Amino acid sequence: MTTSIETIRDDFSLLDEWEDRYRYVIELGEALPPFPEAERTAANKVPGCVSQVWLTTEQGPGFDPVISFKGDSDAHIVRGLVAIMLALFSGRPASEIQSTDAESTLKELGLDEHLSPQRANGLRSMVKRIKLHAEAALKQTA
Repeated sequence: MTTSIETIRDDFSLLDEWEDRYRYVIELGEALPPFPEAERTAANKVPGCVSQVWLTTEQGPGFDPVISFKGDSDAHIVRGLVAIMLALFSGRPASEIQSTDAESTLKELGLDEHLSPQRANGLRSMVKRIKLHAEAALKQTA
């Protein structure tokens, strides 16, 4: 069971210290389900990330299919950021994924100010890949 984005927002609002927030982000990553070794492939790797990040997609049927994502990273903090992005996007209809503003969520959580430029770029690469999957899913069903 993954943590919802609403729960993450609520938990972040209770944590005043950045050290506590970082620890929480790492805990979110530790709670991710195990990522199959067989899916750690070049095709599933997200380019533009300093750490290694893998992302897989599962698409449901229909005109606005629900898309589920699984992800992992070899870095603890990045794994937590992956967990936040999965909470934000996974299990939602493609059209909703397209209209979700990940940048505003990162600002709301205060993460935009506390990530290194490399991590922020990696996160943008992951969001871009997620949105491209949603766009492709909508085009397939059109």
